[in-house]
Parts: sequence; C-alpha cells; structure tokens
Amino acid sequence: MTDRQVYLDYGAATPVLPEVFDAMAPYLTDQFYNPSAPYALARQARADLEAARATLARLIGARPGQVTLTAGATEANNLAFATVDGPVVTDAAEHESVLACAEAHDHVLVGVGPDARVNPAAVRSALTPMTELVSVELANGEVGTMQPLREIAAVVAAERARRLEAGEHTPLYLHTDASQAVLTHAVNVSSLGADLVTLSAAKVYGPKQVGLLWSSDDVRLRPLVRGGGQEGGVRSGTENVAGVVGFARALQIASGRRKDEARRLAALRNRLQRRLETAFPTMVVSGPKKDKQRLPGLLHVSFPGLDAARLVIQLERRGVSVGTGSACAASRMQVSHVLQAMGVPDEVARGSLRITLGLPTSQDDIDYAAAQIEQVVAAEGERVGVTL
Repeated sequence: MTDRQVYLDYGAATPVLPEVFDAMAPYLTDQFYNPSAPYALARQARADLEAARATLARLIGARPGQVTLTAGATEANNLAFATVDGPVVTDAAEHESVLACAEAHDHVLVGVGPDARVNPAAVRSALTPMTELVSVELANGEVGTMQPLREIAAVVAAERARRLEAGEHTPLYLHTDASQAVLTHAVNVSSLGADLVTLSAAKVYGPKQVGLLWSSDDVRLRPLVRGGGQEGGVRSGTENVAGVVGFARALQIASGRRKDEARRLAALRNRLQRRLETAFPTMVVSGPKKDKQRLPGLLHVSFPGLDAARLVIQLERRGVSVGTGSACAASRMQVSHVLQAMGVPDEVARGSLRITLGLPTSQDDIDYAAAQIEQVVAAEGERVGVTL
C-alpha cells in the first residue's frame, strides 16, 4: 500500500468545489426554510431557488420555465421517457437508465459502430410513423464518443415535417442526456436541436442527486412523483434549495473555464495514452481516433487476456483509482454492454479500464499513474502468460 492517492474516475463522481460548497452552506444551516411556506424567510428561499433556476437556464440558452429540477440525471431521463406512450428509439450503447426506460416501451435499439458512434441513417431507418421519442446521449460516458446529435436532430425534424405534410398527428421528440459532455462542451438547447435535455450536477463538481430536465414548449411533461405539486406539478417534493444553488454555481464555473480545461485534459489524456501504447503494443484504445470526436478527459483501454477486476484491485493498492466502465455497471463487474454493442470480443472487454481525468489531475499524477499501470499490467500479463 502507499500513502499517495491518484483518483482517475471523475466520470463516476466529482468532488464538490469549495466555491460550490460555500454557495450551498447557508441553505443547509441558517437558511433552511421550505420554499413553499408562506412567511418572509421562506419567500427568500423561494427567490434564491428561482434565481438559481434562472442561472441554470441562462447557461444552457433556455428560459427558467422550461427547466424542471430533479434528483439527478437518472430521474430526468425517466421523466423524459414518461412524456410518451408509444414506441421509442435509442442506441445499444446508451447509459443504463436510458436503456431501462426504453425497455418499458415498445422500442428499437439502434446499433453503433466500432467507435460507439450512432449513425444518423440508422436512426432514420428505425423510425416508424408511430415512433414518439428518440433518445441519444450527447457523449458516451464509457468510451467518450461524441455523438452526431445535430445530424440526428435533422433526421427527427425531417420525419416531423413528413408527418405534418401527410396529416399525421403522432408527436415525435428528441431527447439527449448531455451530462457527461457539459463539463467540456457547450450545451445550448437551441443549437442541439433536441426537445428534451438532461444534465447532472454531479458531473460538473456540484452535489450528487441534483439534476435538471430541459423541455421545449411543445413537450408536456407527466409527473413521476406526485404529492405537493412542486415544479409545476411535474415533480412533487420539497425543493433541494442548497443542491440547486450548488448546481447553478458549479455550472457557472464550468462554463467559464470550459475551453481551457478541455485543452488541458486532452493534453494529459494523450500523454497517458502515448505512454501506455508504447509500453503495450497490443493494448486496445476504444472510441474515436480523432480528439474532436471524443471527450478530452476520458481514456478507455483494454488489455486482451487480462482481468480488469484484478487490475483495479492491484492499482488501488498502489494508490491509483480507475474504473472499468460506467459506475452503475462496474459495481457488478459485468462485461460492458457498450463494448458488446461495439463488437469488442469478450477476451478484450474483460480487460478494460476507463480512466477519467478531472480538475485536480496534474501531469505528475498522470506520470505516476502511468508507471503504476505499466507495472501492474506487466505483472498480470506475466502471471497469466499473456504477451502484451
């Protein structure tokens, strides 16, 4: 064991920034009031909540009334799917929460390419006159693929135009979970072309269990949680004022340094990738080859013939924390459904690591982690007799 700790799983969880914690603190202590109560102290809490909502809306190019506050991205995704009753289309590499929602409907899973990219033509082929929702994430959180969302939005718009001309009345919406992308890519709802957009505070150094669903004026949301009628009757329950204030501050900070941080993370990611590729010629790097087509702070690598669970444990003993995929699936140590959708053989997929960099990650961290990965992988390869 070592006293040094290098955390490289920011795709699973980010720490709350000190500035974000400071913004939240009053609402956890002195200003704890229920924003639905009638007296002045509570009215101030309501005003602060709505100011935070307005900030979130402004940062994504929306109006405050279009932003529904949720307990994270998973709830927001569920709320998006609850808007429709009919068939839905999504892709086989989506986050588990989207796939689970799709399974509750008549659905089509569109395949992805070997780089996890969704082909807009495949989405077009999957549409029927009865399809009501298409859901494709802005960025794949496991291998980092940026999806061609604007092209998919054009496919959806063309189908809507066809229905209008044919006198058909079945609605069709486009949803995207942009949670993994918003830290390093601008998310403007008007330019995305989507009707529903999910975001999570936990991916931008804000608190966990706080998120939002933006919906266009044409969408009528249906409540999943009933009770007191908060969030316009769509999401009942006492509002998490501290969490929403923290979310707004975190997204504000992220938006201000997005470009510089994306460049910094890409440089560090590429440094780590080059070093590992030099050490292990058989290592497989998943996702697009071009930097512009993948998340800058994510590196997904596979070591054929090795066991990722053993690699994670050995690296942990050396103070390096990495993931094996999305945290939801990694906790079960299953072969990734994303890699299966990409056609990655099981013997390769079982030796996969997802390494995600964050704000605290330094070049020294990268060099230390690279050295430990090299040693652990080499030792495991020797143990099982695999040439790497």
